[in-house]
Amino acid sequence: MDIIDPIVSIASEIYTLVEKVKANKKRSHRVYDRVKALMELVNSIKKRHTVQASDDVVKALEELTITLRSAQELIEKYTSANMMKRILKSNSHGDEFDSVNERLNDAFQVLSGALQLEQGNALYRVFELNSRVKADEVDGKEDDAELEKLLLEHMKSHEDKMEALRKDVGKIFELLNKPSMTNVDIRMIKPAELEYEFPKKTLMRTSTSELYKGKYNGFTVAIKRYTDPVKASPSQVRSVFDKEVETMRRFESPNILRMFGICVQGEEGPSTQFLIIMEYCEKGSLRQVLDSDSELSWTRKVGMCLDAAQGLYRLHQTEEKSKVHGCINSSKFLVAEGYRVKLAGFELAQTETSLRKQTKPNKSEIGSLCYSSPQTLENINHYNKECEMYSFGIVLWEIATRKKPFDGCSDAEIYQKVNEDKVKEPLSDDCPEKLADLINACRDYDSFQRPSAGVMLDKLRSLLTQMEAE
Repeated sequence: MDIIDPIVSIASEIYTLVEKVKANKKRSHRVYDRVKALMELVNSIKKRHTVQASDDVVKALEELTITLRSAQELIEKYTSANMMKRILKSNSHGDEFDSVNERLNDAFQVLSGALQLEQGNALYRVFELNSRVKADEVDGKEDDAELEKLLLEHMKSHEDKMEALRKDVGKIFELLNKPSMTNVDIRMIKPAELEYEFPKKTLMRTSTSELYKGKYNGFTVAIKRYTDPVKASPSQVRSVFDKEVETMRRFESPNILRMFGICVQGEEGPSTQFLIIMEYCEKGSLRQVLDSDSELSWTRKVGMCLDAAQGLYRLHQTEEKSKVHGCINSSKFLVAEGYRVKLAGFELAQTETSLRKQTKPNKSEIGSLCYSSPQTLENINHYNKECEMYSFGIVLWEIATRKKPFDGCSDAEIYQKVNEDKVKEPLSDDCPEKLADLINACRDYDSFQRPSAGVMLDKLRSLLTQMEAE
Protein backbone atom coordinates (compact mmCIF):
# COMPACT_ATOMS: atom_id res chain seq x y z
CA MET A 1 0.00 0.00 0.00
CA ASP A 2 1.40 3.38 -1.05
CA ILE A 3 0.19 5.05 2.15
CA ILE A 4 2.35 2.87 4.45
CA ASP A 5 5.80 3.99 3.27
CA PRO A 6 5.27 7.65 4.32
CA ILE A 7 4.06 6.43 7.74
CA VAL A 8 7.20 4.33 8.20
CA SER A 9 9.35 7.29 7.14
CA ILE A 10 7.73 9.71 9.59
CA ALA A 11 7.98 7.16 12.41
CA SER A 12 11.70 6.76 11.67
CA GLU A 13 12.15 10.54 11.87
CA ILE A 14 10.36 10.56 15.24
CA TYR A 15 12.71 7.86 16.58
CA THR A 16 15.72 9.98 15.57
CA LEU A 17 14.30 13.20 17.01
CA VAL A 18 13.42 11.68 20.39
CA GLU A 19 17.11 11.03 21.04
CA LYS A 20 17.84 14.75 20.56
CA VAL A 21 15.14 16.34 22.77
CA LYS A 22 16.36 18.83 25.37
CA ALA A 23 13.15 19.09 27.39
CA ASN A 24 10.05 16.91 27.89
CA LYS A 25 12.25 13.85 27.44
CA LYS A 26 9.91 11.50 29.31
CA ARG A 27 6.85 12.67 27.38
CA SER A 28 8.73 12.40 24.09
CA HIS A 29 9.93 8.88 24.87
CA ARG A 30 6.35 7.90 25.77
CA VAL A 31 5.26 9.09 22.31
CA TYR A 32 8.14 7.02 20.89
CA ASP A 33 6.84 3.88 22.68
CA ARG A 34 3.31 4.40 21.38
CA VAL A 35 4.48 5.06 17.83
CA LYS A 36 6.52 1.82 17.94
CA ALA A 37 3.43 -0.12 19.07
CA LEU A 38 1.43 1.42 16.25
CA MET A 39 4.11 0.51 13.74
CA GLU A 40 3.70 -3.15 14.73
CA LEU A 41 0.13 -2.88 13.43
CA VAL A 42 1.14 -0.90 10.35
CA ASN A 43 3.87 -3.39 9.39
CA SER A 44 1.44 -6.28 9.79
CA ILE A 45 -0.84 -4.58 7.26
CA LYS A 46 2.07 -4.19 4.86
CA LYS A 47 2.80 -7.93 5.07
CA ARG A 48 -0.77 -8.85 4.13
CA HIS A 49 -0.18 -8.67 0.37
CA THR A 50 -3.15 -10.85 -0.50
CA VAL A 51 -5.67 -9.11 1.74
CA GLN A 52 -7.38 -5.93 0.54
CA ALA A 53 -7.45 -3.37 3.33
CA SER A 54 -10.92 -2.17 4.28
CA ASP A 55 -12.01 1.43 3.81
CA ASP A 56 -11.90 1.88 7.60
CA VAL A 57 -8.28 0.76 7.73
CA VAL A 58 -7.29 3.01 4.81
CA LYS A 59 -9.00 5.99 6.43
CA ALA A 60 -7.32 5.22 9.76
CA LEU A 61 -3.92 5.07 8.03
CA GLU A 62 -4.54 8.39 6.28
CA GLU A 63 -5.40 10.04 9.59
CA LEU A 64 -2.42 8.36 11.28
CA THR A 65 -0.11 9.99 8.72
CA ILE A 66 -1.41 13.42 9.72
CA THR A 67 -1.17 12.60 13.44
CA LEU A 68 2.40 11.34 13.15
CA ARG A 69 3.44 14.43 11.21
CA SER A 70 1.96 16.56 13.99
CA ALA A 71 3.79 14.49 16.64
CA GLN A 72 7.05 14.83 14.71
CA GLU A 73 6.74 18.62 14.57
CA LEU A 74 5.91 18.77 18.29
CA ILE A 75 8.97 16.74 19.31
CA GLU A 76 11.13 18.71 16.88
CA LYS A 77 10.09 21.83 18.80
CA TYR A 78 11.98 20.50 21.84
CA THR A 79 15.17 19.83 19.86
CA SER A 80 15.48 23.30 18.32
CA ALA A 81 18.03 25.94 19.29
CA ASN A 82 15.29 28.45 20.18
CA MET A 83 13.44 25.90 22.34
CA MET A 84 13.45 28.05 25.51
CA LYS A 85 12.07 31.05 23.64
CA ARG A 86 9.21 28.94 22.27
CA ILE A 87 8.43 27.44 25.68
CA LEU A 88 8.23 30.91 27.22
CA LYS A 89 5.77 31.98 24.52
CA SER A 90 3.56 28.94 25.05
CA ASN A 91 0.70 28.83 27.56
CA SER A 92 -0.23 25.18 27.14
CA HIS A 93 2.83 23.25 28.30
CA GLY A 94 2.03 19.54 28.63
CA ASP A 95 -1.42 19.73 27.07
CA GLU A 96 0.03 19.38 23.58
CA PHE A 97 1.54 15.99 24.48
CA ASP A 98 -1.75 14.86 26.03
CA SER A 99 -3.47 15.76 22.78
CA VAL A 100 -0.96 13.87 20.61
CA ASN A 101 -1.13 10.79 22.84
CA GLU A 102 -4.91 10.86 22.70
CA ARG A 103 -4.78 10.85 18.90
CA LEU A 104 -2.22 8.00 18.87
CA ASN A 105 -4.42 6.00 21.23
CA ASP A 106 -7.49 6.51 19.04
CA ALA A 107 -5.49 5.48 15.94
CA PHE A 108 -4.46 2.27 17.71
CA GLN A 109 -8.04 1.48 18.74
CA VAL A 110 -9.31 1.92 15.17
CA LEU A 111 -6.53 -0.08 13.52
CA SER A 112 -6.46 -2.93 16.04
CA GLY A 113 -10.24 -3.18 15.99
CA ALA A 114 -10.33 -3.27 12.20
CA LEU A 115 -7.53 -5.79 11.91
CA GLN A 116 -8.34 -8.01 14.91
CA LEU A 117 -4.71 -9.11 15.12
CA GLU A 118 -3.50 -11.73 17.55
CA GLN A 119 -0.67 -9.52 18.77
CA GLY A 120 -3.22 -6.83 19.56
CA ASN A 121 -3.62 -8.17 23.09
CA ALA A 122 0.08 -7.72 23.81
CA LEU A 123 0.24 -4.29 22.23
CA TYR A 124 -2.88 -3.13 24.09
CA ARG A 125 -0.80 -2.86 27.26
CA VAL A 126 0.91 0.21 25.78
CA PHE A 127 -2.46 1.90 25.27
CA GLU A 128 -4.54 0.46 28.15
CA LEU A 129 -6.33 3.43 29.73
CA ASN A 130 -5.44 3.18 33.41
CA SER A 131 -1.76 2.41 32.87
CA ARG A 132 -1.58 5.02 30.11
CA VAL A 133 -2.97 7.79 32.33
CA LYS A 134 -0.67 6.87 35.23
CA ALA A 135 2.38 6.70 32.97
CA ASP A 136 1.59 10.10 31.45
CA GLU A 137 1.16 11.59 34.92
CA VAL A 138 4.58 10.30 36.09
CA ASP A 139 6.22 11.47 32.85
CA GLY A 140 4.68 14.91 33.25
CA LYS A 141 5.93 15.39 36.81
CA GLU A 142 9.48 14.34 35.94
CA ASP A 143 9.57 16.48 32.78
CA ASP A 144 8.16 19.52 34.62
CA ALA A 145 10.79 19.22 37.36
CA GLU A 146 13.55 19.05 34.74
CA LEU A 147 12.05 21.99 32.85
CA GLU A 148 12.14 24.13 36.00
CA LYS A 149 15.89 23.51 36.21
CA LEU A 150 16.35 24.40 32.53
CA LEU A 151 14.38 27.62 32.97
CA LEU A 152 16.49 28.68 35.95
CA GLU A 153 19.68 27.97 33.98
CA HIS A 154 18.27 29.97 31.08
CA MET A 155 17.64 32.93 33.40
CA LYS A 156 21.21 32.84 34.71
CA SER A 157 22.61 32.88 31.16
CA HIS A 158 20.55 35.97 30.27
CA GLU A 159 21.17 38.23 33.24
CA ASP A 160 20.99 41.37 31.08
CA LYS A 161 17.33 40.59 30.36
CA MET A 162 16.60 39.26 33.83
CA GLU A 163 13.52 41.32 34.72
CA ALA A 164 11.54 40.43 31.60
CA LEU A 165 12.64 36.80 31.89
CA ARG A 166 11.54 36.61 35.53
CA LYS A 167 8.01 37.49 34.51
CA ASP A 168 7.91 34.94 31.67
CA VAL A 169 9.52 32.19 33.72
CA GLY A 170 7.22 33.00 36.64
CA LYS A 171 4.22 32.38 34.40
CA ILE A 172 5.61 29.01 33.31
CA PHE A 173 6.38 28.01 36.93
CA GLU A 174 2.82 28.95 37.88
CA LEU A 175 1.50 26.82 35.01
CA LEU A 176 3.69 23.85 35.96
CA ASN A 177 2.67 23.94 39.62
CA LYS A 178 -0.99 24.70 39.08
CA PRO A 179 -3.24 21.92 40.45
CA SER A 180 -5.20 20.02 37.84
CA MET A 181 -8.97 20.48 37.83
CA THR A 182 -9.41 17.02 36.36
CA ASN A 183 -8.03 15.51 39.58
CA VAL A 184 -11.01 16.91 41.51
CA ASP A 185 -14.05 14.63 41.62
CA ILE A 186 -17.41 15.81 40.30
CA ARG A 187 -19.63 15.43 43.37
CA MET A 188 -22.25 16.83 45.72
CA ILE A 189 -20.69 19.89 47.37
CA LYS A 190 -21.51 21.06 50.89
CA PRO A 191 -22.59 24.72 51.30
CA ALA A 192 -19.71 25.31 53.75
CA GLU A 193 -17.18 24.43 51.01
CA LEU A 194 -18.21 27.41 48.88
CA GLU A 195 -17.21 31.06 49.19
CA TYR A 196 -19.18 33.68 47.29
CA GLU A 197 -20.91 36.98 47.96
CA PHE A 198 -24.65 36.35 47.92
CA PRO A 199 -26.76 38.28 47.08
CA LYS A 200 -24.12 40.89 46.14
CA LYS A 201 -21.85 40.99 43.08
CA THR A 202 -23.69 38.90 40.54
CA LEU A 203 -21.83 38.38 37.27
CA MET A 204 -25.04 37.88 35.30
CA ARG A 205 -28.78 37.49 35.79
CA THR A 206 -31.30 35.62 33.66
CA SER A 207 -34.99 34.98 34.14
CA THR A 208 -34.22 31.73 35.98
CA SER A 209 -30.75 32.08 37.52
CA GLU A 210 -27.97 34.27 38.88
CA LEU A 211 -24.27 33.74 38.24
CA TYR A 212 -21.64 34.46 40.91
CA LYS A 213 -17.85 34.31 41.06
CA GLY A 214 -16.62 32.30 44.03
CA LYS A 215 -14.06 29.90 45.47
CA TYR A 216 -14.16 26.13 45.86
CA ASN A 217 -11.33 23.80 46.83
CA GLY A 218 -8.73 26.43 45.92
CA PHE A 219 -10.18 27.07 42.45
CA THR A 220 -11.96 30.17 41.22
CA VAL A 221 -15.39 29.02 40.15
CA ALA A 222 -18.62 30.26 38.62
CA ILE A 223 -21.68 29.46 40.74
CA LYS A 224 -25.07 29.33 39.07
CA ARG A 225 -27.91 29.81 41.54
CA TYR A 226 -31.45 29.02 40.39
CA THR A 227 -33.84 31.74 41.50
CA ASP A 228 -37.03 29.94 40.57
CA PRO A 229 -36.35 26.22 40.25
CA VAL A 230 -39.00 23.73 39.28
CA LYS A 231 -40.59 21.79 42.12
CA ALA A 232 -38.04 19.00 42.19
CA SER A 233 -37.07 17.33 45.45
CA PRO A 234 -33.39 17.21 46.44
CA SER A 235 -33.48 13.41 46.19
CA GLN A 236 -34.79 13.58 42.59
CA VAL A 237 -32.09 16.08 41.62
CA ARG A 238 -29.39 13.94 43.26
CA SER A 239 -30.58 10.87 41.36
CA VAL A 240 -30.32 12.67 37.99
CA PHE A 241 -26.95 14.16 38.96
CA ASP A 242 -25.45 10.82 40.04
CA LYS A 243 -26.33 9.25 36.68
CA GLU A 244 -24.95 12.18 34.74
CA VAL A 245 -21.63 12.32 36.62
CA GLU A 246 -20.49 9.05 35.03
CA THR A 247 -21.05 10.54 31.57
CA MET A 248 -19.28 13.79 32.46
CA ARG A 249 -16.15 11.95 33.63
CA ARG A 250 -15.61 10.82 30.04
CA PHE A 251 -15.43 14.45 28.94
CA GLU A 252 -12.25 15.20 30.93
CA SER A 253 -10.24 17.70 28.88
CA PRO A 254 -8.45 21.04 29.46
CA ASN A 255 -10.64 22.40 26.66
CA ILE A 256 -14.03 21.34 27.99
CA LEU A 257 -15.53 23.49 30.72
CA ARG A 258 -14.94 21.74 34.03
CA MET A 259 -17.97 20.96 36.18
CA PHE A 260 -17.25 20.52 39.90
CA GLY A 261 -20.71 19.47 41.01
CA ILE A 262 -23.96 20.68 42.57
CA CYS A 263 -24.85 22.05 45.97
CA VAL A 264 -28.20 21.99 47.81
CA GLN A 265 -28.82 24.79 50.31
CA GLY A 266 -31.60 25.00 52.90
CA GLU A 267 -32.68 21.42 52.30
CA GLU A 268 -34.43 21.21 55.68
CA GLY A 269 -36.10 24.62 55.42
CA PRO A 270 -39.12 25.90 53.49
CA SER A 271 -37.04 27.17 50.56
CA THR A 272 -34.44 24.86 48.98
CA GLN A 273 -31.81 26.45 46.73
CA PHE A 274 -29.88 24.56 44.05
CA LEU A 275 -26.42 25.63 42.85
CA ILE A 276 -24.26 24.33 39.99
CA ILE A 277 -20.52 24.90 40.42
CA MET A 278 -18.33 25.14 37.33
CA GLU A 279 -15.00 26.45 36.11
CA TYR A 280 -14.73 30.24 35.91
CA CYS A 281 -13.73 31.73 32.55
CA GLU A 282 -12.78 35.34 33.14
CA LYS A 283 -13.02 36.60 29.55
CA GLY A 284 -16.57 35.40 28.95
CA SER A 285 -17.76 33.82 25.74
CA LEU A 286 -15.69 33.54 22.58
CA ARG A 287 -18.14 35.89 20.87
CA GLN A 288 -17.59 38.50 23.60
CA VAL A 289 -13.81 38.28 23.14
CA LEU A 290 -14.14 38.67 19.36
CA ASP A 291 -16.37 41.72 19.87
CA SER A 292 -13.91 43.30 22.33
CA ASP A 293 -10.93 45.58 21.66
CA SER A 294 -8.38 42.94 22.67
CA GLU A 295 -5.51 42.43 20.22
CA LEU A 296 -5.43 38.97 18.68
CA SER A 297 -2.39 38.04 16.58
CA TRP A 298 -2.70 35.27 14.00
CA THR A 299 -0.66 33.00 16.28
CA ARG A 300 -3.11 33.62 19.10
CA LYS A 301 -6.09 33.10 16.80
CA VAL A 302 -4.70 29.76 15.63
CA GLY A 303 -4.10 28.79 19.27
CA MET A 304 -7.73 29.60 20.06
CA CYS A 305 -8.87 27.53 17.05
CA LEU A 306 -6.72 24.64 18.30
CA ASP A 307 -8.25 24.84 21.80
CA ALA A 308 -11.75 24.84 20.36
CA ALA A 309 -10.91 21.85 18.14
CA GLN A 310 -9.51 19.95 21.13
CA GLY A 311 -12.76 20.42 23.04
CA LEU A 312 -14.90 19.29 20.11
CA TYR A 313 -12.62 16.31 19.43
CA ARG A 314 -12.89 15.12 23.03
CA LEU A 315 -16.68 15.23 22.72
CA HIS A 316 -16.82 13.50 19.33
CA GLN A 317 -14.51 10.71 20.54
CA THR A 318 -16.26 10.06 23.85
CA GLU A 319 -18.51 7.24 22.70
CA GLU A 320 -18.55 4.76 19.85
CA LYS A 321 -21.90 6.08 18.67
CA SER A 322 -22.04 9.56 17.26
CA LYS A 323 -21.70 12.00 20.15
CA VAL A 324 -22.41 15.57 19.16
CA HIS A 325 -22.88 18.85 20.98
CA GLY A 326 -25.99 19.78 19.04
CA CYS A 327 -25.60 23.56 19.19
CA ILE A 328 -22.10 24.67 18.20
CA ASN A 329 -21.69 28.44 17.96
CA SER A 330 -19.29 31.09 19.25
CA SER A 331 -21.36 31.64 22.40
CA LYS A 332 -20.92 27.98 23.41
CA PHE A 333 -17.16 28.40 23.75
CA LEU A 334 -15.84 30.24 26.82
CA VAL A 335 -12.45 31.91 27.16
CA ALA A 336 -10.32 31.62 30.29
CA GLU A 337 -7.06 33.25 31.36
CA GLY A 338 -4.39 33.20 28.66
CA TYR A 339 -7.10 33.05 25.98
CA ARG A 340 -7.65 29.32 26.59
CA VAL A 341 -10.86 28.35 24.80
CA LYS A 342 -13.20 25.78 26.35
CA LEU A 343 -16.31 24.09 24.99
CA ALA A 344 -19.38 24.58 27.16
CA GLY A 345 -23.14 24.39 26.86
CA PHE A 346 -23.82 20.70 27.43
CA GLU A 347 -22.36 19.83 30.86
CA LEU A 348 -24.84 18.48 33.43
CA ALA A 349 -27.59 19.23 30.93
CA GLN A 350 -30.00 16.70 32.45
CA THR A 351 -29.42 18.06 35.96
CA GLU A 352 -30.07 21.59 34.74
CA THR A 353 -33.23 20.48 32.96
CA SER A 354 -34.51 19.03 36.23
CA LEU A 355 -34.02 22.44 37.88
CA ARG A 356 -34.81 25.00 35.22
CA LYS A 357 -38.14 26.03 33.81
CA GLN A 358 -38.36 26.24 30.05
CA THR A 359 -37.65 29.74 28.77
CA LYS A 360 -37.61 31.44 25.41
CA PRO A 361 -34.23 31.62 23.68
CA ASN A 362 -32.03 34.65 24.27
CA LYS A 363 -32.63 37.00 21.35
CA SER A 364 -29.28 38.74 21.89
CA GLU A 365 -27.44 35.62 20.67
CA ILE A 366 -26.59 35.15 17.01
CA GLY A 367 -29.30 33.16 15.26
CA SER A 368 -28.59 29.44 15.01
CA LEU A 369 -29.51 29.20 11.31
CA CYS A 370 -26.24 30.80 10.22
CA TYR A 371 -24.39 27.83 11.76
CA SER A 372 -26.56 25.23 10.03
CA SER A 373 -25.02 23.04 7.33
CA PRO A 374 -26.69 22.78 3.91
CA GLN A 375 -27.84 19.28 4.89
CA THR A 376 -29.54 20.53 8.07
CA LEU A 377 -31.12 23.45 6.22
CA GLU A 378 -32.58 20.95 3.76
CA ASN A 379 -33.77 18.58 6.49
CA ILE A 380 -33.94 19.87 10.08
CA ASN A 381 -33.76 16.30 11.41
CA HIS A 382 -30.46 15.63 9.61
CA TYR A 383 -27.67 16.31 12.10
CA ASN A 384 -24.43 14.39 12.63
CA LYS A 385 -20.71 14.97 13.19
CA GLU A 386 -20.24 16.20 9.62
CA CYS A 387 -22.98 18.79 10.12
CA GLU A 388 -21.35 19.82 13.39
CA MET A 389 -18.00 20.27 11.63
CA TYR A 390 -19.73 22.75 9.30
CA SER A 391 -20.93 24.70 12.36
CA PHE A 392 -17.40 24.52 13.76
CA GLY A 393 -16.06 25.92 10.50
CA ILE A 394 -18.31 28.95 10.95
CA VAL A 395 -16.88 29.44 14.46
CA LEU A 396 -13.33 29.25 13.05
CA TRP A 397 -14.34 31.81 10.42
CA GLU A 398 -15.53 34.07 13.26
CA ILE A 399 -12.17 33.73 15.05
CA ALA A 400 -10.29 34.54 11.83
CA THR A 401 -12.42 37.56 10.84
CA ARG A 402 -13.93 38.63 14.23
CA LYS A 403 -17.15 39.23 12.26
CA LYS A 404 -20.63 37.78 12.82
CA PRO A 405 -21.69 35.18 10.26
CA PHE A 406 -24.24 36.29 7.66
CA ASP A 407 -24.68 39.50 9.61
CA GLY A 408 -27.96 41.25 8.71
CA CYS A 409 -29.29 38.35 6.62
CA SER A 410 -32.78 36.98 7.16
CA ASP A 411 -33.39 33.24 7.55
CA ALA A 412 -34.62 33.06 3.97
CA GLU A 413 -31.47 34.83 2.71
CA ILE A 414 -29.22 32.47 4.70
CA TYR A 415 -31.02 29.46 3.22
CA GLN A 416 -30.58 30.87 -0.29
CA LYS A 417 -26.89 31.71 0.18
CA VAL A 418 -25.87 28.44 1.85
CA ASN A 419 -28.14 25.82 0.33
CA GLU A 420 -28.75 27.21 -3.14
CA ASP A 421 -25.81 29.48 -3.96
CA LYS A 422 -23.22 27.48 -1.92
CA VAL A 423 -21.75 30.70 -0.56
CA LYS A 424 -18.74 30.73 1.78
CA GLU A 425 -18.26 34.11 3.40
CA PRO A 426 -14.76 35.39 2.48
CA LEU A 427 -11.69 35.44 4.69
CA SER A 428 -9.26 38.36 4.81
CA ASP A 429 -6.25 38.40 2.46
CA ASP A 430 -3.82 38.20 5.39
CA CYS A 431 -5.36 34.99 6.79
CA PRO A 432 -2.64 32.27 6.82
CA GLU A 433 -3.18 30.02 3.81
CA LYS A 434 -3.23 26.77 5.79
CA LEU A 435 -5.78 28.15 8.23
CA ALA A 436 -7.95 29.38 5.36
CA ASP A 437 -7.79 25.92 3.76
CA LEU A 438 -8.96 24.28 7.00
CA ILE A 439 -11.81 26.74 7.50
CA ASN A 440 -12.98 26.30 3.92
CA ALA A 441 -12.76 22.50 4.20
CA CYS A 442 -15.05 22.59 7.25
CA ARG A 443 -17.52 24.74 5.31
CA ASP A 444 -17.50 22.52 2.21
CA TYR A 445 -20.96 22.00 0.73
CA ASP A 446 -20.24 18.27 0.43
CA SER A 447 -20.31 16.80 3.94
CA PHE A 448 -17.92 13.99 2.92
CA GLN A 449 -15.20 16.55 2.17
CA ARG A 450 -15.25 18.03 5.67
CA PRO A 451 -12.41 16.89 7.96
CA SER A 452 -13.05 15.00 11.18
CA ALA A 453 -12.40 16.78 14.47
CA GLY A 454 -9.26 14.62 14.87
CA VAL A 455 -7.76 15.62 11.51
CA MET A 456 -8.65 19.25 12.22
CA LEU A 457 -6.88 18.99 15.58
CA ASP A 458 -3.70 17.50 14.08
CA LYS A 459 -3.49 20.10 11.31
CA LEU A 460 -4.11 23.05 13.63
CA ARG A 461 -1.45 21.77 16.04
CA SER A 462 1.04 21.49 13.17
CA LEU A 463 0.17 24.98 11.96
CA LEU A 464 0.59 26.50 15.44
CA THR A 465 3.95 24.74 15.91
CA GLN A 466 5.15 26.14 12.59
CA MET A 467 3.95 29.66 13.39
CA GLU A 468 5.59 29.63 16.83
CA ALA A 469 8.89 28.69 15.17
CA GLU A 470 8.84 31.72 12.88
